[in-house]
Amino acid sequence: MTKIFQERKTIEQVEESNEFAPKFDADGLIPVVTTDYESGELLMQGYMNEEALKQSLEKGQAVYYSRSRKVVWHKGATSGLYQDIKEMRIDDDQDCIWLRVTVSGSGASCHVGYRSCFYRTVPNGKDFDPNKEIELKFVESEKTFDPVEVYGDVPNPTQL
Repeated sequence: MTKIFQERKTIEQVEESNEFAPKFDADGLIPVVTTDYESGELLMQGYMNEEALKQSLEKGQAVYYSRSRKVVWHKGATSGLYQDIKEMRIDDDQDCIWLRVTVSGSGASCHVGYRSCFYRTVPNGKDFDPNKEIELKFVESEKTFDPVEVYGDVPNPTQL
């Protein structure tokens, strides 16, 4: 069997060669940023372990590792909202992956029902008041699907 991940040997090898030597953190994870292939819109940020990365390469679809559930999960297996990988990039020191994807179905990537997992803004700079509690602002006003219809009951907030 061919070894698909190379052993990390030198900075030059990692930064300047064509060898794929991803760096997983102490928990065996590598962060993944996922954007829409056409628009560049940020859809989500997640993690992969070695198995999730291998499955993503084999399937051509995003497979992540859930830190809360401690399982590998094929994005879309339950919802039908598969993320087809059009391009996968790795950063300069090979410790972060960027997926450029198209999403099937309603085009949503967020389990809450919004298109993007980044559907709220956080006030900063001139909009930040240190004397007030921070209030998030919704930038997506409509959900693209009903998560209860797709996933069933939403988990109890005390389970988060």
